[in-house]
Amino acid sequence: MALTTPRGPLGTSPAGWFSEPLPAGAVYVEPHPRRIRAVRDGRTVIDTERAVMVHRPDRIHRYAFLADEVGDLPHKPEPAAPGYVVVPWGAVDAWFEEGRQLVHYPPNPYHRVDCHRTRRALRVDVAGLTLVDTDDTVTVFETTLEPRLYVHPTHVRTDLLRQSTTSSYCNYKGVATYWSAVIGDAVLEDVAWSYQDPPPESLPIARHLSFEVGKCTVVADLPDAGGQR
Repeated sequence: MALTTPRGPLGTSPAGWFSEPLPAGAVYVEPHPRRIRAVRDGRTVIDTERAVMVHRPDRIHRYAFLADEVGDLPHKPEPAAPGYVVVPWGAVDAWFEEGRQLVHYPPNPYHRVDCHRTRRALRVDVAGLTLVDTDDTVTVFETTLEPRLYVHPTHVRTDLLRQSTTSSYCNYKGVATYWSAVIGDAVLEDVAWSYQDPPPESLPIARHLSFEVGKCTVVADLPDAGGQR
């Protein structure tokens, strides 16, 4: 979602700026020369290396395919790419890019995750108890998102945490496991999350925890990502 999220260059509140304003509603289309496969009822119904990626302001990026490559799948024309059509994500059972099964939407070639071991301090308090107080952290810089600190569980009062039933998925960090804080008889749901088995680009934060600012008192030594114009 890097180009088209609200803080991306095609978003409504971009973090940076162009030297000259883009025309309203500008759409960016580019070749996406990776093998894209779609499977329905156990049969491959799309198999191409000629897809394009469409980046539309404030919309999730999407594939578009040459019309003769989608067979009888439901589709509609892509106005920004004449001759190409868009197939609804749910029209097939599974999507694959270069052999990797996708969830929710295609990975974005402009989205990057950088994980750096740092000495940035992190303190987390919940209900008057300190869960974390350390400067042995990993800073995650992720395209168009605010920087965030992760911490190894050896620096966390994990005796006060309990795995919840909540989970979510990120194309760049994998499946998130959520943790609730148990303070006496009180349970504060989903105060933290971790990625137990992230993809290679996010391995430095495997099993590390990050904490939800709205549910904990978090004091984090982070750079100001707002910038100045």
